[in-house]
Amino acid sequence: MKNSAAKPALIEKRYLLPFILVTSLFALWGFANDITNPMVAAFQTLMELPASEAALVQFAFYGGYATMAVPAALFIRKYSYKSGILLGLALYAAGAFLFIPAAHYQEFMFFCLSLYILTFGLAFLETTANPLILSLGAKETSTRRLNLAQSFNPLGSLMGMAVASFVVLPQLISDKRDAAGKIIFDSFSEAEKAGIRLHDLAVIRDPYVALGLAVLLVLVVFLCTKIPNLQGENAAAVSNRSTLKNLWSNKVYCCGVLAQVFYVAAQIMVWTFIIQYADNLGIDKATAQSYNICAMIMFLCSRFITTALMRFFSSRMLLALFGFGACCATLGTIFIVGLPGLYCLVAISFFMSLMFPTIYGIALEKVDEEDTTLGAAFLVMAIVGGALMPPLQGAVIDCGTVMGMPAVNVSFALPLLCFAVVMLYGIFTYRISER
Repeated sequence: MKNSAAKPALIEKRYLLPFILVTSLFALWGFANDITNPMVAAFQTLMELPASEAALVQFAFYGGYATMAVPAALFIRKYSYKSGILLGLALYAAGAFLFIPAAHYQEFMFFCLSLYILTFGLAFLETTANPLILSLGAKETSTRRLNLAQSFNPLGSLMGMAVASFVVLPQLISDKRDAAGKIIFDSFSEAEKAGIRLHDLAVIRDPYVALGLAVLLVLVVFLCTKIPNLQGENAAAVSNRSTLKNLWSNKVYCCGVLAQVFYVAAQIMVWTFIIQYADNLGIDKATAQSYNICAMIMFLCSRFITTALMRFFSSRMLLALFGFGACCATLGTIFIVGLPGLYCLVAISFFMSLMFPTIYGIALEKVDEEDTTLGAAFLVMAIVGGALMPPLQGAVIDCGTVMGMPAVNVSFALPLLCFAVVMLYGIFTYRISER
């Protein structure tokens, strides 16, 4: 347990306004993440795709992070945090507006391209916002401050899920089912399917267009606000080669990047395929999305709880314990067939809550200020785990059954592996800190 006496302020008064504005960005990309997750199942039915191909939505979404994280860091390092935020918001809006021609041409890959460009913007925002939040106060409170800011990410996620659940999914004609709970889209003629696609793609398009307009409004607010550029006095003067050498020699940082790859992969798989898990039980997409909302509510509540716990307990110890809890809940998801298994899948979100910001904060804790921007870029680039693993899980789900068990249950062995890596990172860093 930590000594709670005489601690520095979590947020200094002079940084309160920038903290609030930058924290709003966490909600903004949370919305994009979680309105997109259920689209995998929607596109799978509407475009008549296997689960592995429909999961290319996530490959495009999180591949954008991998492509743009390092260029974003170099841009921010040369200019400023504010410049990175403004460019990120502009790219975010551009990707959202590309849903208009994508829906018109009814091309699945056009939607993937739109999401790819949209996440160029998210890569800029995450590469900027996370290290900026860490820098807005004392280093001793940086991980807890980032957990607090990240607590508002699930609020945006809940809004995205709500829009998907109550605006998008219920209006999808392609998801209509018969009395046995089976989708009837396959029974329509090609002419009827074409009309349904035209309708359903317009339903999918509209929230993204509205999102693009909201992002432009936020861009104007940031344009009129002063944002501190706390990259370290010599950030622009330090060579990239020197920074890379420093980062490579930091074992906690390097292992943190690896742990982040596995964590993001697990998060995206858990939240993307909850609908397929429920579908295997005969539950329609709109109802299944309500389970996703329950998972996000647990995630949100747990993040505030863990932020408070970090005032008294080591963040590394909490990471290890919550990694173990996630492993246990995932084992229940795999081996318990039926609604109890679905409840275990929902419960995983409680344990995931502290993982991303805690890994991020621990990894950067001993990194010099001048190296933080590029160091943050590789931690954002680690989000590529969300692009690589979901198609693999989709390929397992396409098998139907594995060793006599539903393939969708067996597919959660992949998140189990990922949570084991996170748990080991928590143990590893806790032992180092204790020494």
